[in-house]
Amino acid sequence: MTHLLLAAAALALLPAAQPPAAQPAPSPGQIVDAAKADEWIAIAPSDLLVMDLAPDTAGGERRVVIQLMPAPFSRGWIGNIRKLAAAHWWDGTSVYRVQDNYVAQWGDADGEDPAKAKPLPVGLATVPESDYERPLDDELRGALRDKMKAEEDALLAAFRQPADVRAEAVRRAIPRDPYSDETIAYHGWPIAVNRETQSVWPVHCYAMVGVARDLSPNTGTGSELYTVIGHAPRHLDRNIALVGRVIAGIEHLSSLPRGPAPLGVYEDPARRVPIASVRLASDLPEAERPRFEYLSTESASFARYAEARQNRRDPFFIHPAGGADICNIAVPVREITP
Repeated sequence: MTHLLLAAAALALLPAAQPPAAQPAPSPGQIVDAAKADEWIAIAPSDLLVMDLAPDTAGGERRVVIQLMPAPFSRGWIGNIRKLAAAHWWDGTSVYRVQDNYVAQWGDADGEDPAKAKPLPVGLATVPESDYERPLDDELRGALRDKMKAEEDALLAAFRQPADVRAEAVRRAIPRDPYSDETIAYHGWPIAVNRETQSVWPVHCYAMVGVARDLSPNTGTGSELYTVIGHAPRHLDRNIALVGRVIAGIEHLSSLPRGPAPLGVYEDPARRVPIASVRLASDLPEAERPRFEYLSTESASFARYAEARQNRRDPFFIHPAGGADICNIAVPVREITP
């Protein structure tokens, strides 16, 4: 009996069993890291433009990799870019304009001087301004219907909230875009929609690549390109062609000194950053080709990632924002190493 009493007394001194601690909500990065292998889509080497700048002052390599935008967007300009790369036209040109909180631009710095301009390859297309937008096709209509259904479900859930939090919940249920009727991540790209005209277009997010041009009706050939290195200049949407995005090496452009002249142009040719070569990855030896893949925007993991970007619940955050601009839901891209 004494042994039983001692055992009972010892058990009484043990701490009471506690329910398991709640696991912290995963961050967007953790969601991406946990994505299944079949949710990633390989980018074809023919859709990768590889730009090698001259080495930096310490002798370090500076490689910028651009993913070209697929059809139906920017078809005419993309065709020109492929011809320019095949002709090695950018070799020996430069990054000659870096404007703070705006863009870095490259091409022929003397292109406006007919006596100095570098001749363009023959056969480049002249692309009409109407190609800044594309008709809304059936597949994208289906994607928008799915998105609207998710928003309706969010609204219904909001109306089931107590009255004192309902208004805020409704406000957050459907984030609005000030530049379009709707935005959506579609086949890996940020896209805006005009419901009245039934048209769609890619949008100017950070690291997107566009075609510099002169005044309308000029639309540019694709020989002069820029990338966004500041806050998303969405006012440029449908006014300039977008042809891709930098998926690696953006730091080699965004960290360059800002040009002192208007629009960030380097007036002193010595300040320009020489371009050693620009090639399609498919034209490089197979062993030298960079390989990348992106998280399918139609996957379950991307849906969870996008929701987490809008409502940060991981431990660092105090107040979830309850929404996110399309440019703040950057499509995850990763390099495939041998």
